[in-house]
Amino acid sequence: MGNMKEKLHTGELYLPGDEEIMKEQMSYQDMLCDYNLTKPSQTQKREAMLKEMLAECGEGVYIEAPFYANFGGRHCHFGSHVYANYNLTCVDDTHIYIGEYTMIGPNVTLATAGHPILPKLREQAYQYNMPVRIGRNCWIGAGAIVMPGVSVGDNTVIGAGSVVTKDIPANVVAVGNPCRVMREIGEHDREYYFKDRKIELT
Repeated sequence: MGNMKEKLHTGELYLPGDEEIMKEQMSYQDMLCDYNLTKPSQTQKREAMLKEMLAECGEGVYIEAPFYANFGGRHCHFGSHVYANYNLTCVDDTHIYIGEYTMIGPNVTLATAGHPILPKLREQAYQYNMPVRIGRNCWIGAGAIVMPGVSVGDNTVIGAGSVVTKDIPANVVAVGNPCRVMREIGEHDREYYFKDRKIELT
């Protein structure tokens, strides 16, 4: 069978109930539980905890509690000034990369883990993991789901409720289930920020 822990990041089939994996995972989840028990006013404590919990944590990262992650964020790489609203779920059995200045709406799921279609393998609880990559300065709308192995390009907006099953390029607005490119970000967006509302910054 080989070392199951080594297969977390290779995309190979493995058994997540492996004793070594479970022991390590539990310690990370305990830390995440402590994070979710902090008060909103404990900003410095939260900041310090995130730097300890996450694989990488840039400056100004803010994750609203509750935050959920299979490995407590241990495989999450967050660039500077990432903001995540309530109920972010990172199925971080392998690596999740989020670029700087990206904003994530409430109830978003970023999933790296999958299970075989073949029923007899699922019955034995086999799993595989594929990394998720979200670019710089993206906006992932509320309730979006990003599936294993998917990449989202820089500056892209993913509409609320979208299910992202394939790579989405940079500089576009993409929506739907399955998520598809609706249009490029362009001149219209330089003038209007919402429907017929013009950008007039004071």
